[in-house]
Amino acid sequence: MSDPVSLTTDHPVQEASATPPAPGRSRHLSDRRLTVAFISPALLLLLAMSVFPLLWALYLSFTDYSATRGGAATFVWFENYAAILTSAQVHLRAFTTLIYVVGAVTLQTVLGFSIAYLISRRTHGRGLLTTLFLVPMMLSPVVVGLFWRFMLDAQFGVINSMLGSLGLGQVEWLTRQNTALISLIMVDTWQWTPFIMLIALAGLTAVPKYLYEAASIDRASEWFRFRTITLPLVWPLLLIAVLFRAIEAFRLFDLVYILTSGGPGVSTETLSFHVYKVAFLGFNTGTASAYGILMVLIVIVLAQLYMRYLNKLKED
Repeated sequence: MSDPVSLTTDHPVQEASATPPAPGRSRHLSDRRLTVAFISPALLLLLAMSVFPLLWALYLSFTDYSATRGGAATFVWFENYAAILTSAQVHLRAFTTLIYVVGAVTLQTVLGFSIAYLISRRTHGRGLLTTLFLVPMMLSPVVVGLFWRFMLDAQFGVINSMLGSLGLGQVEWLTRQNTALISLIMVDTWQWTPFIMLIALAGLTAVPKYLYEAASIDRASEWFRFRTITLPLVWPLLLIAVLFRAIEAFRLFDLVYILTSGGPGVSTETLSFHVYKVAFLGFNTGTASAYGILMVLIVIVLAQLYMRYLNKLKED
């Protein structure tokens, strides 16, 4: 009689290592290929809308190309850049832009942080106050420009009517060189102070409460708590908001176009508005492209220096 067949073995039967693909999914369509397939259209659109125009502007900046002149563009190499950097008009526009950026951003930072600090100390109605202060930022710059253009009108404006009712003289806000740039700074401050306020308010609400409680136990004054707790913790976030606003103010165009059109004279003609005049009124496309490339380089260099300062501040 033969030995019975052993029902157990030393090596169990291995299960199938490969699982069948999910129904409806191709065997050759991996996760990586799916990722590439979904990202590629958006990436190509981004390259077509941002990178290609930048490279095209870089090419045109080395030529004497004009949008209204026929024929092929001729390479002039660095002549456009040399003419821009040595132009007294460009220096004047750059100085006007610098005054505008420093004045507007400084005023917005002081007002925005002050409003945020006052709102953060309230326990009731904080959301309503924040929403009301954010209304100017939600409006289009063109709408804001038209709105303030009527309000600052020398003859029929609401501002001069209020000054007249108080017994004060009328002011030519937009037609005098001494007040036109101040008016631009005032309008831009009215619209974009809520941006600084919102970021500062986020930083103020994120400060740990136990720090204030410990300071209260030690009978620290309000100024001491603000100087040693509030300001150091909110300062890095506030500097980031200042960076964004400075970049935005540096390329200001819409308010200048609506309110003053660069006038009176050239007292409010910023660099961005000057580039617009060179490109679309003078049709010097090559020179305007060189302006644009130089402005991009200035923003990149200043932003890098600023970010290094922020990183050093963070390490300290």
